[in-house]
Amino acid sequence: MKFSLNQATTKYWPMEDLVRGLLDAGVGAVGLWREDVTAYGLERTASLMRESGLVVSSLCRGGFFHRPDWLDDNRRAIDEAAALGTGTLVLVSGGLPDGSRDIDGARKHVGEAIGRLVEHATASGVRLAIEPLHPMFCSDRCVVATLSQALAIAAPYPASAVGVCVDTYHLWWDDTVWEQLRAHPDRIAAFQLADWITPLPAGVLTGRGLPGTGCVDLARFSRAVTEAGYTGWTEVEVFNDEVWSRPGAEVLADVLKGLPA
Repeated sequence: MKFSLNQATTKYWPMEDLVRGLLDAGVGAVGLWREDVTAYGLERTASLMRESGLVVSSLCRGGFFHRPDWLDDNRRAIDEAAALGTGTLVLVSGGLPDGSRDIDGARKHVGEAIGRLVEHATASGVRLAIEPLHPMFCSDRCVVATLSQALAIAAPYPASAVGVCVDTYHLWWDDTVWEQLRAHPDRIAAFQLADWITPLPAGVLTGRGLPGTGCVDLARFSRAVTEAGYTGWTEVEVFNDEVWSRPGAEVLADVLKGLPA
C-alpha cells in the first residue's frame, strides 16, 4: 500500500509539524486542503513539499458547483493543484441551490460544469476526481451520491482527464460498487479510507472513524481497487472532533496500526 495521510485527519496539526511528523514516521505522501494551503501560503507550501520530498497525493477540494462563483473558484483550485505538484484535484459537487428541489437538474449542472473545466485541467496536468458522498449529504454538500452517478458524469470525458474518488466512508453501503470498480478501472483517480462508526454525531459531518474502529470492510475495498489495477495512493481522510483534539503524531500512529493488511 502506498499510504498517504490526508491533512484533514489531523486538522489542527500545523503544516510544518505535519511534514516533520510524516517524515519521522516514514510516510512519503500527504493529501492537502485548500484552506490550510491558503493559510500557510501557496508558494510557501509548494516549497515546503519540494524541500521535504513529500508527494502531494491530492488537493481537496474543488466543486461546490451550486455556488455563484464556482467557475472562477475551480479554475483557481486547478492552478493551486498544479502549483503544488499534484495531479489530482478532488471534486465535491455541492448540494441543491437555495430553494431548489430539482436534484436531477443539479446533477446535470455538475456534469456541464466539469465539462467547462476539463480543458484547463488537462492543460495544467491535473486530473479531476469526482467524489460521490453518502446520500445524507445530497441536500447541502453533494448531489452526487453513488459511484454510478459519478462514473456517468465522468463518462463523456477522457479517463485521463476526469475520474472518480473512491471513499470507503461514503460507498461502503452500496453493493454495486464492486462490479463498477471492475468495469471502470481506468476511472479510479483517488482512493480514501475512513470507517463508519455509530451513533453519528449531530450534523453527521464529523462522524468518521479511524481505520479499524467501525464496520466498513476496508480490506475488501483495498483488494477491489488493487485488483482493478489502481496503483495510486491510499489516503486516510477522517473528520472527527475527538480525533482532531489529539496530538497529530499520536493519531498518525493509530492510523498506521489500523490500515488493512
